[in-house]
Formats: sequence, C-alpha cells, structure tokens
Amino acid sequence: MSCAESPKSGHECSGVYFATGLQEPEKAAVHKRSPKVLEALQKLNIQADQAPVIAVLGSGGGLRAHIACLGVLSEMKALGLLDAVTYLAGVSGSTWALSSFYTKNGNMEGMEEELKHRYETNEWDFDESLKKAIEASRRDNYSLTDFWAYLIVSRQIRELQDLNLSSLKKQVEEGMLPYPIFAAIDDDLQCDWRERKTQNSWFEFTPHHAGYPALGAYVPITEFGSRFENGKLVRSEPERDLTFLRGLWGSALADFEETKKYIFNSLKDLSSQSRKEHPLMGKCQIMKGAGTVTYSEAPRMEVDEMLLDLMMACVMDQNDPSIKDKLCALQQALGTEKDEFGKEMAEIIQSWNETSLEKKQQFVDHLLDYFKKTQEPIKYSLKNQVKGKCQPITYSLMNQIKGLFWDTLTFLSKTLMNLWRWEWGSVYNFLYKHGNIEDETMYSREFLHLVDAGLAINTPYPLVLPPVREAHLILSFDFSAGDPFETIRATADYCQRHDISFPEVSDDQLMEWAKAPMSYYILRGETGPVVMHFTLFNKDNCGDDIEMWRKKYGTMKLSDSYTPDLVTDLLRVSKENVQKNKINILNEMRKVAEKPGNFPRVNKEAGLRDTVQDVQGSRTMEIKISHNIHKD
Repeated sequence: MSCAESPKSGHECSGVYFATGLQEPEKAAVHKRSPKVLEALQKLNIQADQAPVIAVLGSGGGLRAHIACLGVLSEMKALGLLDAVTYLAGVSGSTWALSSFYTKNGNMEGMEEELKHRYETNEWDFDESLKKAIEASRRDNYSLTDFWAYLIVSRQIRELQDLNLSSLKKQVEEGMLPYPIFAAIDDDLQCDWRERKTQNSWFEFTPHHAGYPALGAYVPITEFGSRFENGKLVRSEPERDLTFLRGLWGSALADFEETKKYIFNSLKDLSSQSRKEHPLMGKCQIMKGAGTVTYSEAPRMEVDEMLLDLMMACVMDQNDPSIKDKLCALQQALGTEKDEFGKEMAEIIQSWNETSLEKKQQFVDHLLDYFKKTQEPIKYSLKNQVKGKCQPITYSLMNQIKGLFWDTLTFLSKTLMNLWRWEWGSVYNFLYKHGNIEDETMYSREFLHLVDAGLAINTPYPLVLPPVREAHLILSFDFSAGDPFETIRATADYCQRHDISFPEVSDDQLMEWAKAPMSYYILRGETGPVVMHFTLFNKDNCGDDIEMWRKKYGTMKLSDSYTPDLVTDLLRVSKENVQKNKINILNEMRKVAEKPGNFPRVNKEAGLRDTVQDVQGSRTMEIKISHNIHKD
C-alpha cells in the first residue's frame, strides 16, 4: 500500500507501504515550512522567490556531540538562522540533542542553565532507569540496545524520556520547526556496506515513519517494532519511547573493546547498587510509601543471593574460573545431587571449561527455569518497618518482592545472552516474508538489527541527498573525535559509487586541512549541494590547543566527570563556530536562494570540475573529479 492509496485521511499511512520520493506527510510538512523559510530569509535581508532546501547535519560524538549540537542549535536560533532551515538530521550523539530540541518544541531558553544543573547535581534516577531496563527485558526482542538506552545513555545525558517520536510531529506538520531525520544503519548489512557502500544499509526515523529510503519501504513510526508478516500486522506493540531510540541511534561510542568495557563497568555499578538496594540482599525501598522490608533468619536467602552472584559472574566474564566453584556451591545448596537435573548439573560443572558458549547459554536458561519451578513459597519471617513500628507484611508485597527478584534475574540472564552473542538493535522486521521484496536478505529475517549510523558515515549525508531528498545547502557540524574531515572523505566515496552529485576533494588536501583545521570550509561543485563543513575544535576557537581540547572531551568520557564549567566551555566553542561565521552562512544562503533549482538528480559527466573553497586561506582550488561509478 502506498500513502496515496491509504484510506486514512490526512496523508497518514497504515501498515507496511512503499513510496518513491518524499512521502505525503513529509511533503506536506515541508510545504508548510516553505513560507516560514522565505519569511526568515526576508528578515535576514535575503530575497527569494522559492524557498531553498537548507539542511543542518549533526555528527556523532557521544556526550560531546550532544552538548555541542545543543550549542549550535541554540546559537542558530538566537541569530535567526534556524528559521531558514528545512531539515535537521543527526547521527548518534547529535540525535540525543535533536530529540531534546523537539521535546521542548524548539524552545532553547534556559537550555544552558538546565544542562549545567544536570551535571552539577549528578542528577540521574537509577531506580527508574533500572525499572525501565527490567521492563524492556520482558520483550521477546530484548537486546543490548535496551540495556544501553536505559542504563548508559540516560545516565550520560541525565534524562529518561517517556515521550515517543510520533508525539513530536505537531509543530513539524505546522511548519513551525524543521523536519527532523534520525539516522541508523542495518547491522546485518555491514558486510555489504564495507564492500560496496550499499544504499540499502541506511535506515531513517522521522515523526511519521521509519524505514529504508533506498528501498522506499516504510512503516508508520507508531507501528515500528510491531510484528508483521507478508505485510500484515500480526501483533501490535506499543511505540518505543525516545529513551530506547536514543540508545539505538547512539549505540556505538567507541570500538568493540571500549564499548564492551563500558558495559561491564556499568554492570559492576549495577551490581554494587543492587546489593545495597535489592530486597534479597538487605534492605530495599520496594515502592514509595511501602516502608523498608527486612529479613530475619532467612534460610532461602543464601540460595537466592548465590544464584544472583552466579549470574553476575557469568555476565561479567564467562571465562571467570570462579564460575565453576559458584556452580558447585549452588548445587550443594539446592540439594540436587541425586535428581535428573543434579546429574546434568554435575556433568556441566565437570566440563565447564571445555563447554561451548552455546551450551553454557542453554544451561544458564535451564538453571533459571529449574530454580523457578522448584522454589518453595517464602516461609521465613518478614518485618515491615514503617515509622519505626513492626507491622505484618501482606502477601501482595511478598509477591511483589518475589516478582522483582525474578524480573531482575531474567533481566541479567537476557543481558548475559546478548553479551555473549553481542546482539544489538533487535526489532521485528516489518518486511518479513513480504511478497513485494525480492532481496532475500530483506524478507527472510524475522528480526532487524539497527545500530548507530556512525559505524558507516558519522554524519547523515545519505539521508538528505538524492534519490529521496535534494538539499541545496548543507551546514554540516562535525563533532567527531580525531579527523574532522573523515565524514567528507566517506561521503564523497559513497556519492561517487552511487552517481550522486557531491563536491570532492583530494585525500591529500583533507589530510593537510586536518593538521590545523579552521572553523569552516566551503565545498562547492557545478551541480549538487553546497556544503559548509564546520569543525568543533579549530584554530579559531582553540588556537594551538586543539589536541588538548579533543582529549578534554573524549567520546567515552563519563558524564559523572562533566562539571558545569566543562559544559559551559563546550557550549561556548560550539556557539562560536556559528557566531563567527554568521556572515559566511548568510552569503551561502543568499547564493542558493538565487538559484535553488541547480540540482540535477544524476550527473554522468566524466571529468566534472568541482571547486572547493578554503575561505580562511583565501584561496580557491579546482579539483578534477573522475566519476568511476560502482554499481551495487
């Protein structure tokens, strides 16, 4: 079904559908935005008969990108530049900033003070974050993305967001705010991306839809995560909240080893916190107003704690030699030596070090099932201490305690399995067994695995370029660690392979610029978009201390180490990149406003001459480009 065929009013689509070009809800929103853009340009003393398509892109870069992107948005809004923008698009850390921007309806007043307050008070709700993660673990498709979203990203940005993406569309549809695009890639297609830079790898989210732009295959954002088969809705699931999506969009802050270490450290913190607060390990506030529950002479408590301790050991390191000893101790405590399960347990203990990872996973699952089935009702004494008085505890509260314990074990068990499999971004594939899809890879998978688009290109260029959208002017703000021109290099390669007009520069030139980057560069071709590329740390705002600033704001820097002064300094340098270049931005806006239609969809001229302008160096370079097209 296409949007045009949908029986629903207001251009809304339902179920899996296919669309070429802009979808109707987005087209309508962009149409509504156009007069607002023209009005904004007029206020900036720029005359235009037709609104040019101006896109602002934010790169990845973890918390550094989140804070710096908020600084850019704040300054562009203060200078009246943001009102002339049609699209806002982000990857990884910038998606965190964009989603915050839209949840506040674009209101940036008080943003700086709010950020400083969050990191001054170390404001993070551990209990609520853990509760959300445990709730997510009840899903069939729980993955490390859920853990990452609720226990790491929410901690980094100091916010749990219950709103969902569809709730942000009102002001977008009215044209009051730019149309937002949030990027991800299909992790199962990583091999295709590395070999051929395939367009199918890119996946996008907007307040209206989620899907593959290159395939023209989409599902309404409200139905993303629901179960489909052959294009038909099999099981409806609630729309995922923005906290989960932030975890999906920003799931790759570093390489494999660093990310794994980050997760393990978070698990250690979780273990430490749980031992203080878990009802089976001492005292715990079960719920507000419930009072503190304490245990007296609990014979079962040791077994429960041993099982939890075993699970934590398995999660932290499946090769930990202490696991075998913990299994032996647990077997003795359970008294299972003589039954069938006891024999199986004895065999697995004996051969634990030689047992395959798959069999270890199966045994841990079996162990939990056995423990649940054989657990006797709680018989030991409970005292509910409220205001210093001992009161009888209700069965409902006992059941709540038991339920919380099993939920925690299930959460740890599923996290363990996903760590062993290294499984991220698991969502139901809305193209599963779809008859209109010929690519077996796309229709044969029951689950998709969507991850951080920074693993492909750390800026969402592919989502604002043909074949779907045609931005005339791109303001690209790079918050990456290391080489600030890698995104340009990667995008130029991608566009050359797919015959998309994009300015190119030589690798030697990019390497030269990277040695001492200026605040911005203009890349201009005879056709295609004009690109203004802004580097976060540069000679204009950091002088000769660029490397020191990069180290100061490392991608994996824990939010706990961010102080209000660090936040203020990062906001300042990001704002300066807009302030100091306001006139240059206006000049480029004026040029594309004069000729917004200079954008052929396909350019097949070999030997096309593009111009790359290095403004700070007061020199213009002409670089000959040879379009050797690589086909998928």
